[in-house]
Amino acid sequence: MKVLLTSDVNKLGWLGDVVDVAEGYARNYLYPQGLAKPATDANVQIIAKAKAKRAEERRFEREQLGKIARVVEGAEAVIAAAANEQGHLFGSVFKHEVAENLRAQGFEVKDEVVELNEHIKQVGTYSISLRFDEDINAKVSVVVVPEGADVEQFKAAQKEAARKTVEETQPEPEEETETEASEEKPQQ
Repeated sequence: MKVLLTSDVNKLGWLGDVVDVAEGYARNYLYPQGLAKPATDANVQIIAKAKAKRAEERRFEREQLGKIARVVEGAEAVIAAAANEQGHLFGSVFKHEVAENLRAQGFEVKDEVVELNEHIKQVGTYSISLRFDEDINAKVSVVVVPEGADVEQFKAAQKEAARKTVEETQPEPEEETETEASEEKPQQ
């Protein structure tokens, strides 16, 4: 059945769109919630002005989200959490904590834009995505430190540990044996 949306419905359409939905969905959800009306010519004409206004509002909102994403790109959120000596947290770091930290720094970030595949349960530095809209994203760095730790000392220790790990994983250069070295020399 075709219905005219009277407001934006996530994953269905925008205000003023005529969409095809199941009759039960329209009758039991869309109509009672005031989200849709029957798709008659009269209803379409009434909604046309509101549709144009809402399209302009969406364009403006996307511009604002793009600006926010550009400003927050590369920001760093430092979160202190209770942890044991091995760096395991006694709880987890959730997306609302990341968003709160970014808001405290002056960024306009809602909890729902923070994308964590799983809760952070270990001290360290993590790269987190912020998804403001389908194609408006930003990356931020989240540094989880043990409570009471000096942040700069913690980050320096992490860099040193990462450098040592890289050095240990690189193969050592092989030394040439005398026979190999003499074979490589051109004969005169």
